[in-house]
Amino acid sequence: MVAEQPIIGGDGSDEEKNTELPGVKDGDVELAVCTPDAQPSADVFQEEPRKWKFAIIVLCFYGFMASIKPGESFITPNLLSVEKNFTREQVTNEITPVLTYSYMAVLVPTFLLTDFLRYKPVLIIQGVSQVIIWLILLLGSTLLQMQLMEFFYGITMACRVAYSSYIFSLVSPVLYQRVAGYSRSATLLGVFTSSVLGQLCVSLGNITYYSLSAISLGFVSFGLLLASCLPWPKRSLFFNRSQEKETATKAETDQINPAQSGKSSKSKWKDSVLVQMLLELKHVVKIPNLRLWSLWWIFNSTGYYLVLFYVHILWNKVYPATESKHVYNGGVEAASTLLSALTSFIAGYTKIRWSVWSELLIATITALQAGLLLLMGNTTNIWVCYLAYVLFRSFYQFLVPIATFQIASSLTKELCALVFGMNTFLGIILKSIINLIFADKRGLGLDVHKQFLVYFIYFTLLTVIYFICAAVVLIRHFRNRPDGGEGLANEVATELTPVGASAETEPLSNGKNIKS
Repeated sequence: MVAEQPIIGGDGSDEEKNTELPGVKDGDVELAVCTPDAQPSADVFQEEPRKWKFAIIVLCFYGFMASIKPGESFITPNLLSVEKNFTREQVTNEITPVLTYSYMAVLVPTFLLTDFLRYKPVLIIQGVSQVIIWLILLLGSTLLQMQLMEFFYGITMACRVAYSSYIFSLVSPVLYQRVAGYSRSATLLGVFTSSVLGQLCVSLGNITYYSLSAISLGFVSFGLLLASCLPWPKRSLFFNRSQEKETATKAETDQINPAQSGKSSKSKWKDSVLVQMLLELKHVVKIPNLRLWSLWWIFNSTGYYLVLFYVHILWNKVYPATESKHVYNGGVEAASTLLSALTSFIAGYTKIRWSVWSELLIATITALQAGLLLLMGNTTNIWVCYLAYVLFRSFYQFLVPIATFQIASSLTKELCALVFGMNTFLGIILKSIINLIFADKRGLGLDVHKQFLVYFIYFTLLTVIYFICAAVVLIRHFRNRPDGGEGLANEVATELTPVGASAETEPLSNGKNIKS
């Protein structure tokens, strides 16, 4: 089983450019790039450097340790082994779908509670859920217990947003790029270490899945202990910050116009940051660039995560290994994590005219992914299936930093967090619908090969739509280009670079800003 975290919100940058994206399976954890709203002071480097450095070290160490679960890559083989003895149909149509439903149910409450509770309690909830997961895998044996395990897995996925944004609450905006690199490195290293350790235990140590679950339980228990020791952040994004502003300005408001104080309290909820940002979402969809990449995020991430949720079942069907030492899930996940990190890094240095070629780039990569899905669903060679999966993941991760930058560089960080949260939530709803129709026992209950055929058709339809959009954009571009190419004089190939804090802003209807 692979569980990767979609973006909810946060602030970051990629490697030395502008989009740092902790990769998932924990390692595809993607960190939204939200540029600071105000120019930070250079004195931040001198302000209690030991304090913030120690906090970042502790949090990165937590991110590394929380990612080490050697048994995670082998949950599906464990369920299908003689130790648990579930059938492939039960795992495919009754157990795995619960993960998507759980994630959808708890995502929005978790997103709001993360900010309201200031991150740390949510990380503790995540740690408790992790402990419950591995306890169930150790002691559970019934179908209902495994479904409960998937329910808690959905909670841990939703809670990962807390880590993505926690680290930015500890430092000033001028340090965002640096700490984003630290958190990315820590998470990727943890995922890689976890996958390699799990593979070594299974292939060389002849360790049973039960023992591997016990080892994972030890690691997540230590992670829970670390979460309880994390420092408390002093600020958050929506609730507490707006409360502090209201407290600071209440006295001034009463002094200026005492009659307005009662009226102000009655309409306080209308003026909150969260409500104002929600009202601004309708303006975001009117911006072509934001609309394109948000739709890519919703539709392509849906197919991507469905593949990740079910690919281990496919591997078991292509090659039903009778001995655990011949199961190479950990090694494949380690390789895909490294290649995904490499492609994410390369994306930060890709130079094209994004306003012209974005649709064509998306269409081409989606077409390649569709081809890889067709290959995975029809091959009988497990190594071909492994390779196709590694490439499929790396193609998606190549576009993630591009999409992250294209969306986040145009928004204030509050609106940025909501846009990514909304994109993720809509994607999860779509995943749940597809799961209910094609995978769930209450729907068609297709086997895994037929599901991958559905995913191939899904990506093929997206490819056709993207190519049509690309053709429209290119025809319009070259038709409107002045003779002699003068229209391209100021349109040069660009790479992903940060939007400065002092960039010009275009005020929206309620006074908030979208960066232009």
